[in-house]
Amino acid sequence: MNKKLVLIVAAVLLVGAGAAGGAVWYLKGSAAPAGTDKAVAEEKKAGEPQKYLTIEKVIVMLRRQPGDTVPHYMSADLVIATTVKQEKEAKEALPLLRSVAVRALSALPMEKASMMTIDQFVEELNKAYDEAYAKEQRERPFQQVMIGKLILE
Repeated sequence: MNKKLVLIVAAVLLVGAGAAGGAVWYLKGSAAPAGTDKAVAEEKKAGEPQKYLTIEKVIVMLRRQPGDTVPHYMSADLVIATTVKQEKEAKEALPLLRSVAVRALSALPMEKASMMTIDQFVEELNKAYDEAYAKEQRERPFQQVMIGKLILE
């Protein structure tokens, strides 16, 4: 009787673990990839071709801390993901996108920037772009910004 009880408990635990693992796998597969907007995930599902435009050499001087005598710089190459339909509008907006990136990145102190991950830089830039386009009451001509290269000095 004792062996039967142990086998039943083990079987229930095994089935429960399998169900939990399956649920995690299912939910992870249906979620949007990390660092992307829902719009990007929907575009990919719809099969609409993506275009990638680069904003090269965004160079900014980072804010100094009190008592810091050495200037610190950041250089970044940005990549924006857009659709074929929005490509022309996105290309026309490249000077604005560069300006918004410079404003957002130059506000960072070196201490904070050196501790940030690529995903955190992307979040900061996407937030800055959202605010800029909301201020102008226009729709963004791209889905997301990505970091192609990042150098902190």
